[in-house]
Amino acid sequence: MTETKSPPLTPELYAYVREHNPPLDPVQRELVDITHTRFAESAGLQIAQEQGPLLSFLVRLIGARQIVEVGTFTGFSTLSMARALPEDGRIIACDISEEWTSVGREAWAKAGVADRIDLRIAPALDTLRALPDDEPWIDLSFLDADKGNYPLYWEELVRRTRPGGLLVVDNTLMHGGVTDPNATGSPAAIRAFNDLVLADERVEAVLLTVADGVTLARRVDA
Repeated sequence: MTETKSPPLTPELYAYVREHNPPLDPVQRELVDITHTRFAESAGLQIAQEQGPLLSFLVRLIGARQIVEVGTFTGFSTLSMARALPEDGRIIACDISEEWTSVGREAWAKAGVADRIDLRIAPALDTLRALPDDEPWIDLSFLDADKGNYPLYWEELVRRTRPGGLLVVDNTLMHGGVTDPNATGSPAAIRAFNDLVLADERVEAVLLTVADGVTLARRVDA
């Protein structure tokens, strides 16, 4: 019998969770507010606020110095990871929108981490395929972009990830749509992607019920 120990995430419980996580700093808080004000119709593309501290935690946990992000939006996830990097750490951030990422650029500069972020405005696959691939070098990657291309992004990232490196993938529950075998569009794409990750012997992975689903995968072989 399948049971869950997860309690219903009521507004009160969600507030409690956020109160017991590291608080957003003023620049992060401002960036979240600007995103919801200026891009109200697209604000759902931003990661959940509790995912910012989680990303920072993971960067510090594995001592990451080389990060690749696929899908930057207004830069909240980028800022959260850059804050946790050492001064010589770098993030290659991939996106196609100058408008959205311009908000991130302002926040990164205000936070004093702009020099740690290499923003590349181009189709992400083009950027990824142009990255060095002679030996694995990525410490951590964060994937949160167009769902149909997740398998292609995954392949480019995994083969460049060092042993022990981490891949973090967002939206792997797709609002619960992954349970529908007749799903179409993004839920169908994520359903197929989750099966791909499960079968990939290069990684060990866990799918967590954080926000809209977060998959953590560790590279075990290179």
